[in-house]
Amino acid sequence: MAIPHVVGTALPAEEIEAAAEPTFEDEHKGAAGNSAMMAIGSLVSRGTGFLRTAVMVAALGTLVLGDAYTTAQIFPGMIYELLLGGILSSVLVPMLVRARKGDADRGQAFTQRLLTLTVIVLGATTVLAVICAPLLAMAYAGGSPESYQDLITSLSYLMLPTIFFYGLTGLCSAVLNTRGQFAAPMWTPILNNLVVITTGVLFLVFYGGAPVESAEQVTRGEILLLGGGVLTGIVVQALGLLPALRRVGFRWQWRFDFRELGLRRLAHVGGWMFCYVIVNQLALLVLINLLNRVGDDGPGPIIYNNVFLLMMMAHGIIAVSIITALLPRMSAAAAEGRAHDIAADLSKGIRMVTVVLAPIAVTYVVLALPISIALFERGKVLREASIETAPILAVAGLALLPFAISQLFNFSYYSLQDTRTPALLNLPVITMRLSVQLGWWVAFAAATTAVGMMVGNAVSYAFAAVLSATLLKRRIGLIGLRQVSITMGKVLVAALIAAAAGYGTVKLLFMGATQSTVTPFTSWVTVIAGGIVICGVYGATALGLKIGEVQDVVGMIRRKVGR
Repeated sequence: MAIPHVVGTALPAEEIEAAAEPTFEDEHKGAAGNSAMMAIGSLVSRGTGFLRTAVMVAALGTLVLGDAYTTAQIFPGMIYELLLGGILSSVLVPMLVRARKGDADRGQAFTQRLLTLTVIVLGATTVLAVICAPLLAMAYAGGSPESYQDLITSLSYLMLPTIFFYGLTGLCSAVLNTRGQFAAPMWTPILNNLVVITTGVLFLVFYGGAPVESAEQVTRGEILLLGGGVLTGIVVQALGLLPALRRVGFRWQWRFDFRELGLRRLAHVGGWMFCYVIVNQLALLVLINLLNRVGDDGPGPIIYNNVFLLMMMAHGIIAVSIITALLPRMSAAAAEGRAHDIAADLSKGIRMVTVVLAPIAVTYVVLALPISIALFERGKVLREASIETAPILAVAGLALLPFAISQLFNFSYYSLQDTRTPALLNLPVITMRLSVQLGWWVAFAAATTAVGMMVGNAVSYAFAAVLSATLLKRRIGLIGLRQVSITMGKVLVAALIAAAAGYGTVKLLFMGATQSTVTPFTSWVTVIAGGIVICGVYGATALGLKIGEVQDVVGMIRRKVGR
């Protein structure tokens, strides 16, 4: 692009540099061509992320050390979400885009101001969080033995500094995305995963043996290795973004003129999202506290977290792809006042998510035990932990569809640029969830606490979907409830038939073996064969019932593969 020149007029250096850069449209036109690389990066990132979880579970076991490690890891994520997580995607990214498109220097100064403010806030928050580590341990593990809380505190001293690097990574990734660069933010989490996987392997080599049964057994060397591995991983991920930032022409410079950021508007727009996040984090605090109170009487935070990650993996790979494809269309329809098109896309999204996730939900329910044994039973994980994991995974399978549909409704509100309604809806939803979870804790044995926590999740997700649908109807009209109901009815029939076929496969392959005697090899064979049978029978039945969305999904996959 040629640099404009007017006789007698001197352009500021930043504006001259900006004039030589490609336009916003040119940057994002090039990004579309990298979609295949992004898809591969996402798949590898999720794959290494699951491997990271499996290795750490094998290294730590599912007793006191595994629970303490899982609890300590929650703290940085919780504080990051409160500070930046929800606000980043809903508020800061649009502001960065507007500055990139509208400012004379292509948003360079705005981004530098935002990064300066972020570094200061993150730095101060990280120091305060490290000081308050014992209080965080008390809040999330109150009621547990003091030695267990001390172990969480010791791990937290090394893990809490990751808050700073999580925040920096999130904002730098947003800067790259607004400049049409998506590959680096997609691939650098893999570096983090590889560092933590290496940490787990080293822990197995140096500290292998029987599972740790009491907090007093954990040595200073074990704490340094585990906490240091988590911290090193996120530092490597953050540093991995620096070359990409230089390639897009971004240069760091301290800027303290924060008034130019429009902080009042930022606070106004981000306030409702902050309310949404803080309510969720309070619910998470209660959940983890209850799981930590179980002690040796049943599955704790690490087993619950493993199951939740499996549920989120299915949602992330499938449901998020469908939501991502529909969201731009819904946002465009909202901008042009075409409410009926939003309703049509929402209806289509619900039906597609239901059709695609149903066989995965059936797989989680029917193959819960062989999945638990095949994926997690190695190293310090005993058979008892697999047996405890199975019912939690089965309930997670039932929660998968309500969760995905409730998230689709949330994104429908976001397409209308409405963060207030989801935040207000979240209050009765979280109240419902906590009521079920606390009621379960009071009414049933401690050994079933993790199952009860997942039941509370499932009930609240279904409640959120119904409540959102009722209120959204006033904004966009009917969403084709009759068509949705017909599709769901057909999917239910196909799912039940597939479940029966999968159950028969399990019985055939187990050949009389009990939960305690089935081998890991048999479990792997059962997962593979059972999964193929469930998906095959479900697909054949769905086609026989003429579920049109099956063809839509197949067509979408073909188009993506073609590109």
